[in-house]
Amino acid sequence: MADTPARFAPGATIGILGGGQLGRMTALAAAPLGYRCHIFCPDAESPATQVCDRATIAAYDDGDALRRFADSVDLVTYEFENVPADTASVLQDRVLLRPRPDILAICQDRLREKATLNDLGIATAPYAEARTAEELARALERLGRPAVLKSVRMGYDGKGQVAIARDTDPAAAWAEMAGSIPGAVGIVEGWVPFEREISVVVARGAEGAMVTYDPGENLHTNHILHRTTAPARIPETTAETARITARRVAEGLDLVGVMGVEMFVTSEGTVLVNELAPRPHNSGHWTIDGCPVSQFEQHVRSVAGLPLGSAERHSNAVMTNLLGEEVHGWRTVLAEPRARLHLYGKQTVKPGRKMGHVTRLFPRTAW
Repeated sequence: MADTPARFAPGATIGILGGGQLGRMTALAAAPLGYRCHIFCPDAESPATQVCDRATIAAYDDGDALRRFADSVDLVTYEFENVPADTASVLQDRVLLRPRPDILAICQDRLREKATLNDLGIATAPYAEARTAEELARALERLGRPAVLKSVRMGYDGKGQVAIARDTDPAAAWAEMAGSIPGAVGIVEGWVPFEREISVVVARGAEGAMVTYDPGENLHTNHILHRTTAPARIPETTAETARITARRVAEGLDLVGVMGVEMFVTSEGTVLVNELAPRPHNSGHWTIDGCPVSQFEQHVRSVAGLPLGSAERHSNAVMTNLLGEEVHGWRTVLAEPRARLHLYGKQTVKPGRKMGHVTRLFPRTAW
């Protein structure tokens, strides 16, 4: 069912499912526009609860708490896509959800996500389903090696993912993946000999207006995004292909909100879509400092039914995640004239945990 072009004037309350840093930065972007934010999450120490107007601390399957939450807000959005289906079902009977729950369902299931993209005529890596180690072995015979085994559901920052080399034992790979995700179903993706990993953040309003940010080039460390460079160091023709692809995805899904579209760029300049995230994206954090309107403000504008803002990049930017102990270098970052520091207020430092990010701005010239 298509979303309706409902509009919410400043003063309305936006409910946000999830209390992480994406919810925090969304709430911070909503406040200057006159909106209040009500966070729903299980953890009282979540970053978003520190900056919002109100928070409900409850489990995502607490039906009574969800109903009270729905009745206290004007609309609901998400800061992460792994919202339980039952949670969305309870809410959608009482309040408008943007993006729609069926978009979340697509993005929660990697098999369904790939099939939906292919149905839209958008290229992806070749893939196959696997439910056992034996099915994995047969899929590898068809797709070849190297390959990547991922859990169909859940899994992020490399969790539930196993790289399969030419000498990898399928049974061992299956055990490694399935052991971390209870009841796991696997998707086997053929290896893409990519030259770069990029992503495009696209925003779309309920009436169909869209804006796209310049593609960012992503560098991962241990499967966790470490750095995004904007603009990506790709030819303008490839960048435009990436922007067009992101718009096709948003339009095909009838998205209302912001979406991160992760892509591979091959040595021939072919663009393949890897994964979708129907919410503000880590690789779009540079837009806070590098654009007139950030991805977070754009998300608020789109879900609230406001006109979208400019996504033009006024500076080149390099966004670096502060992982684990790196956060303790905050004083050095503050001494850098080109650096903009964003800390998430997390109390516990863990290896690989995203504690904040820093964006360094440079004149808008070719890299």
